[in-house]
Amino acid sequence: MGACLLAGRADASEARHTFRIEPKSYADALIDLGIQANVSVVGTSACGGGGPASLSGTYRLDDALRRLLADAPCTYRIVDPRTVRIAPAPPPPAGEPARPPATLVAELMVTATKRPASVGRIAAGVSAIGQDQLELTNATDISRTTGQLAGVLTTNMGPGRDKLLIRGLADGAFTGRARSTVSTYLDDAPINYNAPDPDLRLADVARIEVIRGPQGALYGSGALTGIYRIVANKPDLAEAGAGASATAAWTEGGSLSRAVEGHLNLPLVVDRAAVRAVAYHDVQGGYLDNTERRENNVDRTVREGGRLAARVQISEAWQVDVSGVGQRLRSNDTQYILPGAGQQRTNRVREAHKNDFGLGAVTLRGELGWASVSASAAYVQHIYSSLYDASRALETFNTVEGDLGVFHETARVGMLVQDVVLRSARPGPFAWLVGAYAADTLEKTPSLLGIRTPTGLTTVYRENRRDRLREYALYGEASYSLGDRWTAVAGGRMSETRVRTQADVSVQWPGRSRTFEGERTYQELSPMLSLQREFDSGDLVYLLYSEGYRPGGYNTSGFLWPIQPQRLVFRPDRLKNYELGAKLRLLDRRLAARGALYVNDWSDIQSDQYRPSGTALTGNVGDARVVGLELELAYDFDFGLSLQGNGLFASSDLTWKNTSFRPAIIDELPGAPSFSGGVLAIYERPMAGNLTLRLTGEASYVGHSRVSFDAAQAFRMGDYLQARLAAEVASDRWSAGVFVSNPTNEAGDTYAYGNPFIVGSSANAPTAQQLVTPQRPRTIGVRLAAAF
Repeated sequence: MGACLLAGRADASEARHTFRIEPKSYADALIDLGIQANVSVVGTSACGGGGPASLSGTYRLDDALRRLLADAPCTYRIVDPRTVRIAPAPPPPAGEPARPPATLVAELMVTATKRPASVGRIAAGVSAIGQDQLELTNATDISRTTGQLAGVLTTNMGPGRDKLLIRGLADGAFTGRARSTVSTYLDDAPINYNAPDPDLRLADVARIEVIRGPQGALYGSGALTGIYRIVANKPDLAEAGAGASATAAWTEGGSLSRAVEGHLNLPLVVDRAAVRAVAYHDVQGGYLDNTERRENNVDRTVREGGRLAARVQISEAWQVDVSGVGQRLRSNDTQYILPGAGQQRTNRVREAHKNDFGLGAVTLRGELGWASVSASAAYVQHIYSSLYDASRALETFNTVEGDLGVFHETARVGMLVQDVVLRSARPGPFAWLVGAYAADTLEKTPSLLGIRTPTGLTTVYRENRRDRLREYALYGEASYSLGDRWTAVAGGRMSETRVRTQADVSVQWPGRSRTFEGERTYQELSPMLSLQREFDSGDLVYLLYSEGYRPGGYNTSGFLWPIQPQRLVFRPDRLKNYELGAKLRLLDRRLAARGALYVNDWSDIQSDQYRPSGTALTGNVGDARVVGLELELAYDFDFGLSLQGNGLFASSDLTWKNTSFRPAIIDELPGAPSFSGGVLAIYERPMAGNLTLRLTGEASYVGHSRVSFDAAQAFRMGDYLQARLAAEVASDRWSAGVFVSNPTNEAGDTYAYGNPFIVGSSANAPTAQQLVTPQRPRTIGVRLAAAF
């Protein structure tokens, strides 16, 4: 083994911890150290597969790391009291191969399971993308990360309008009253309920964490199919720093795109208090033309926002984080076209979209000796609106003399959440976690239909709806070591959700105005059981049973008449997951392999659909069984090349259909291709003058799927390839690169939807109209970045 360079900061954490680490590899010993000290240890694979290493006694974190890695071929640095970064030792003399710094086989520590743990030692389908990989692939949006994560997809209606899908568990492509199947988090705060993803720019982000499969036991009703968590970089208490980047890109047949972002970290009192600020502004140039309005590049989007965070180390054992986030997004138009229309459309209305997001959060963390505590509270405000060409609705209101219909819908969501978690801190065969959660959500969703008449715009339909949802939950988890590296875990969540809906509908003759008020309470129990076996090599196999659920709700919208009694209420749905998984580290730990075989039974599936008139409806379409296999592989070569691949194979069948919901329902889940996958390659080569050449290539494939449960609107979409190539030259302080997206200029159909008033059938158009959303055409760009 080569010598270990010790670069720790002795004053980063003076707290003492009791460690009991049995002889094992350096990487596994570091993982155990992180769990027992409740810190995140990043980059453990830099130590290779060597060892053994062991530790027993009570030490400060710095002393424990120094003893554990005394003879290791790797370095460590205590970034802050909660984070330790592991790196390779200095490179060997010239002529000998060096391990690439941009490894894709990193053993990242994650906290999405509400306790620090390594990705490779969690009995669930967990993935993480670190900051280095996010920057190398220029993944500034959630949609840019999905190809790097097995079984994670997103719809493509447009910026600020999309929804996430995990494991082929799709309730349809639309966003309506049903709660999202995937819960998106920013640090400890949920940022969506039934709203589309706010499309936050991934600026100054430490990592992305994904847990696949239902997470009802830990996260409740918002995690039916999984968790997508964005972890932002926190203020550094020790060192000041700053960074900035600028990007410009040219789309074939479209307009210029550009983006700038920057961050600043400033310690106020060294090792005690610091602030961190992030700001960005980006413009996605349009590439579609509207021949009816004689406008070019109509689908332009502007996004701007930032984040301000402060961290205070109150004492050796207590720390508080306060943060505020804001983003403003404006899209001039949607991005769908009619089949065969090329890059053109003929809508008479500019279908604009606005999406404003704000969040304020505070988190207190501390050590009680026998346990650690984390208490967080956040307030989320999300306001978004969309405009549609609704001229087809003129048939419904044929008594009004007009030539153009416009539908405008808005949502104003305010969500106050709190979560308190208490975790056992002392090492031993028994570990536990308990938590309490509460959320209060108020959603106001006014919508109206206007018809242009010779005297101006006449409002013929208006709905003012107000939904109040209160959720309370107690949850817990306990694990016990059965010996011989077997561990059993049991957990569960008891929750109560109260739903109250009020609606006031005003409609012009021949319709009937009405009011509605309803209230329901749903009580749920979501269990979780797992059994795992860890081997001396660090490999892991596990069995898992978990559940997820969503509460029910009410339908109120409809242009002419009140909702039929059988469709007024949609029931809760539930997902049961049976999973067998394995996580392996092979070939001197250069190969990481993770996979899971799962069977899901989904009962009373909630789905947001649209009537032929274009108004929304949520219903229970039936039951389904999904069988899937997910795989993730990563390998680091000696000569500077790292490869990563993932794939999901899934088959879905509806085992029971609710014939009262639709006359005809397809036999599979919509929006869920039978195969999706991606590959990523990163090559690094040292150059003269302390420079490094980095080449990156990635591609992902999405297979065929249907857009809707409704057989009359179940148009095929998918079967397309997304690709990106990039090259950059970098030093320790700056980088300059070029990239090309969609190099083959493939169009495809990423989303067979865009406007409910065009897709739906009508008296004059009895056959539903297919829509197509092509990929952004070939785009070439440059990017400059610097760190100070």
